[in-house]
Amino acid sequence: MTRRAPAPPGARAAWLSVGGLGLSALVWGVSWWPVRHAQALGVQPLWTTALVYAPGALLVLVLRPGALRQWLRSPGLLLVALAAGCANACFNLGVANGDVVRVVLLFYLMPVWATLLARWLLDERIGAAGWLRLALALAGALIVLWPAGAGLPLPRQGADWLGLVGGMFFALDNVMLRRCAHASESARMLAMFGGGLLCGALLAWLLQGLGAAPALPPWRAAWGLPVLLLGLAVVAGSYGLQYGAARLPAALTAVIMMLEVVFASLSSAWFGAGRLDARAWIGGGLIGAGVLLGALAEAAAERRAAARDGAPGARHNVDHAAGATAARGSHR
Repeated sequence: MTRRAPAPPGARAAWLSVGGLGLSALVWGVSWWPVRHAQALGVQPLWTTALVYAPGALLVLVLRPGALRQWLRSPGLLLVALAAGCANACFNLGVANGDVVRVVLLFYLMPVWATLLARWLLDERIGAAGWLRLALALAGALIVLWPAGAGLPLPRQGADWLGLVGGMFFALDNVMLRRCAHASESARMLAMFGGGLLCGALLAWLLQGLGAAPALPPWRAAWGLPVLLLGLAVVAGSYGLQYGAARLPAALTAVIMMLEVVFASLSSAWFGAGRLDARAWIGGGLIGAGVLLGALAEAAAERRAAARDGAPGARHNVDHAAGATAARGSHR
């Protein structure tokens, strides 16, 4: 039996949806600051990653204890956890040690990798419009990476590579979420929160054992409180994303979530952690255009699917939101 789409949200629900998405974009846009702040006080970014995701994982376990059993029994959700954890570890290491603007823009090449992975894992056809989106995003990346002097537009530092690789893992996370759309929302949320916690802690412990990273220092309010607040903000932002993406069109969701790049770029430039030059503006614009075109394509596909199923509109429910396509993105 076909499940009909809910009615379009009223004014109050629409404002709450936009607010939830805006909160999520703000949280991720300024998340670089607590990570860098904690590192300056001796906390390795991988430990920060683990601590930030601990409140979310704990909350899901307390409210939905059955989610753990479903997560551990699903190979797909285990891969979601691995991909989400590695994406967040790469992102936090990148913004902690490099130019925040460049890392965020290169991370947002995620739709390129997601399109290619969806073709491979989900057998989705790319088509002419898909290739256009890929070309726009890749052109934006080349502009961001183009050196001031002579040379090829390749990543020039470790943070650039971390941004690129983090985006690849984030794309895998998104594609696997779509593949695991049958799982409960709580199990998917636990996989993503748990992945950030476990991958961060295990990588930090491994590097510590190799002498390549310091141990987690004793708790101090100077770094502990900002990290704790970020962890709680991540929980709020993640649920804000789920609420908003479940009720608003994919294209609008993608536009609002692109505010993350704006928040990250402006805040890092203000505090001297990133540089906003012409290449960043032009390259970021092209990458954003690729994301937006992907969201518009998703919205059109949803309308076609709804028409085939006899539904009056696109399907926007919470389960679909948590397994949304790469153009819309999952929370990190």
